[in-house]
Amino acid sequence: MKNRNIRYAVLAALLAGAPLYSCTDLNEEVYSEVLGSSYQPTEKDLPAIVAPVYSSLRSLMLGWQGYFDLQEEAADAIITPVRPNGWDDGGTYRRMHQHTWTSLQWQPENAWRQAFASITTVNRVLSQIEDGDLPITNGKDATIAELRAVRAFAYYLLLDNHGNVPIVTNFKDVTLPEQSTRKEVYEFVIKELTEALPNLSENAQTTYGQMNKWGAKTLLAKIYLNAQVYTGTAQWAKAIQEADDVIKSGKYTLDANYSDVFTWTNFNSKEIIFAIPYDEIYGTGNQIHMKTLDPLSRSVYPMNAGPWGGNCAVPQFIDTYDAADSRLADTWIMGPQKSAATGAVVITYNKAVPGMDKTTVQDGYRIGKYKIKPNATGSLDNDFPFLRYADVLMIKAEALLRTGKAAEAAEIVTQVRQRAFKGTPAKATVTAADLAKGSRYNYGYQATDGTITERQGGDDIQFGRFLDELGWEFAAEAHRRQDLIRFGVYETKKWFNHRPASAQRALFPIPQNELDKNPKLKQNPGY
Repeated sequence: MKNRNIRYAVLAALLAGAPLYSCTDLNEEVYSEVLGSSYQPTEKDLPAIVAPVYSSLRSLMLGWQGYFDLQEEAADAIITPVRPNGWDDGGTYRRMHQHTWTSLQWQPENAWRQAFASITTVNRVLSQIEDGDLPITNGKDATIAELRAVRAFAYYLLLDNHGNVPIVTNFKDVTLPEQSTRKEVYEFVIKELTEALPNLSENAQTTYGQMNKWGAKTLLAKIYLNAQVYTGTAQWAKAIQEADDVIKSGKYTLDANYSDVFTWTNFNSKEIIFAIPYDEIYGTGNQIHMKTLDPLSRSVYPMNAGPWGGNCAVPQFIDTYDAADSRLADTWIMGPQKSAATGAVVITYNKAVPGMDKTTVQDGYRIGKYKIKPNATGSLDNDFPFLRYADVLMIKAEALLRTGKAAEAAEIVTQVRQRAFKGTPAKATVTAADLAKGSRYNYGYQATDGTITERQGGDDIQFGRFLDELGWEFAAEAHRRQDLIRFGVYETKKWFNHRPASAQRALFPIPQNELDKNPKLKQNPGY
C-alpha cells in the first residue's frame, strides 16, 4: 500500500473492501463491516465508519462504462470506434457518440445505480449513528457533516445527469420514493453542503480522499457555475464567492508540472482537492489505460497486463491545440511507441480516425494523462482528481467573464496556462479580447477520408475560446459533457460522426428498469 498518512491508509483499506488493518501493524483490530453492539468507536475509528461510502465511489467513477465514460463518450473529445479486435458491443459506443441512446442504455443506468448505491450507504451509516448502533461521542458532528457532504456529491452527479430524481434520506423508509424536480434536487444539494460546511474539516493534509470544507466549497462553486442550466437562474456571484474562499484559504496551489496531478504518486499533489483514490492492489478499478491502449503497447512501459484497445481522441479536438502546449503530449499518447526492452517501434498511433465503424489498431491518439508506471497491472495506482485547484481558478474566471470582467478572467487563465508553455512563455498570456473569440474547434461532420463536411465551425460560440481552454486543461477528466452543455454546444453542433439529435439530450433518461419498479417516476423530456 502507498505510504500515506495513517488516516488515509485506513480509508484505502476499506476502499478495496479488504480487511481493515494498518500498513505497519498487522495485529490491529479488524472492522471489515460497520457494526454496532460489540464495539465502541473512538475518534480514531471514524475513518472506518465513513470509508464504505467512499468505497462505492470507485466503481461509480471509473467502473466499466461508468461515470467517466458517460461524460466523455457523449462529448466531442473522446470516442470508442469499432476496432479489429471488437468494441462494437451491440452499438453502445456508437449510440453514446451519436446521442441515440434510449432508456435502456447501460451507461446512464449504471451511473444512476452507482450513485444511489452510494446514497444508500450514507443513509445506512447515518441511521446507525442516529439509532445509537454506532455510539460516537467525539467527532460525531464532523462525521455526520462529512457523510451528508458525500451524499450531496452523489446527488450532484444525479442532478447533472438525470435531473429529476427521488430524494431519499431515510434508510428505513421502504415506500417507493416520490420524484423530485431538477430544481428541488439542486436546492437539496445546496442545502446539504451549506449545512455541512461548519463541521467539515479545514485540514487539507489529513483528509486526502475525503470531502473536507474546501472540497464542499469547490463543489458548491461548480454547482453555482451550472445553476443556469439546472434551474434557469444564473448564480455567477455565488460561484465566485465559493471559489474565492478556497483560493484565500491558501490550502492548495497549482502543481509546478501539469503531469504531476495525474501520475501514480499524485496523492502528493498540492493541487488535488477531492480525489477518488485507487490502488493497484487494495483499491482496484482505474482501468483507463486498459480501455485506450492497443495490446501491442504492452511492451512499451512495460505492463504486466495486456490492454484491450478501444477509445481515442477525436481528431477535430486534437486540432484545437497549440503545438507548443505541453498539455497535448501530457494528455495524449501520439506517434511511434517503442518497446522498453528492444527500442523497436511496436505501434504508431496516428491522429486520423476514419469513422466509428472503420478503424485500424493505429487509428487515434490514446489517453495518456494518467501516467503508467513500469510493470503496471490491469489497475492503475493513480487516483482520480475529481476536483482540483485549476478547477477553482477556471470556475472563477468563467464567472468573471460572464459578468463583464474579461480582463480579470484573462489574468486567471494566463496563470493556469503558464506551466503548459514553459518553453514559450509569451504564448501563455491571453487577453480579454482572446476570451471574447469563438472556439477553434472545426465543428462539422467528418467523412471517412478525414474531411469535414456539413461544416459549422466554432466562431459563433459565445466565449468559445474559454471553452477551448477548459478542453485543453481538463481533457479526459469527465468534464467535457457538462462544459459543452453550459456553452450551448452539446445539442447544436456536429463533430466526428455525430449530428445533433432531434430530441432533447442534455439530460439522460430515467432508466427503464427504474420506471418499471416505481410508477411514481416520470420519464425525462425527449424520451
